[in-house]
Amino acid sequence: MFLPQFPPERLRGIARTADEAGLDELWLWEDCFWESGVATAAAALAWTARLRVGIGLLPVPLRNVALTAMEVATLGRLFPGRVQVGVGHGVQEWMGQVGARAGSPLTLLREHLTALRALLRGERVSTGGRYVTLADVELVWPPHEAVPVLAGAVGQRTVRLAGEHADGVILTGGTPPERVREVRGIVGAGRIVVYVDGLSGDAATVADGIGRWVEAGADTVVLQPAADEPDPEAFVRFVATEVRPRL
Repeated sequence: MFLPQFPPERLRGIARTADEAGLDELWLWEDCFWESGVATAAAALAWTARLRVGIGLLPVPLRNVALTAMEVATLGRLFPGRVQVGVGHGVQEWMGQVGARAGSPLTLLREHLTALRALLRGERVSTGGRYVTLADVELVWPPHEAVPVLAGAVGQRTVRLAGEHADGVILTGGTPPERVREVRGIVGAGRIVVYVDGLSGDAATVADGIGRWVEAGADTVVLQPAADEPDPEAFVRFVATEVRPRL
């Protein structure tokens, strides 16, 4: 995880370290009012050769779905097979600060997901929902390869929505393995990405800790460093070269 608390200028070194060390994926956030998820993803992808990049997540109240589709499709065309994106409610306090707080976040997320995935499939979309309105919209440059679209979820209704309308779910740091097991029962074959913070110790200890979430049903475990981590590049190398081979 590249935390938004890290200055943007640190991204190049961390992304290249992850790529060269053989890490599978690097994940980014779009928290208000830190850094853009799309801009950082584009830069990380351009600076690396094989690393997959996930944006987890983009807050849908901030974004017109057509703009989100255009940005994601462009990344998908430029870097096929290396992009995945998550969308979610956003922190309601932040959404209120920018005048974008939705009366029904669940309805907004469902409408956004439905339209976004249809647009990325290259469909021509017309819809008039409570929040999402499109009139005969079709991407000129849809991605050649499918870009996975996940949904961030905490509550039970949002998890169920993710299982029905997304390719999978992103679970926040602090989610215990027991909760992952419950979510697997809801989303079925959908992908589960879980952020894990607080794992410490030597490589064997960290790998054993990751195994608890994998055994519970997680497909991807994203290790989240401390916001005051003095050497994120060293953390990336440790995960890639010492922890990953033990999994």
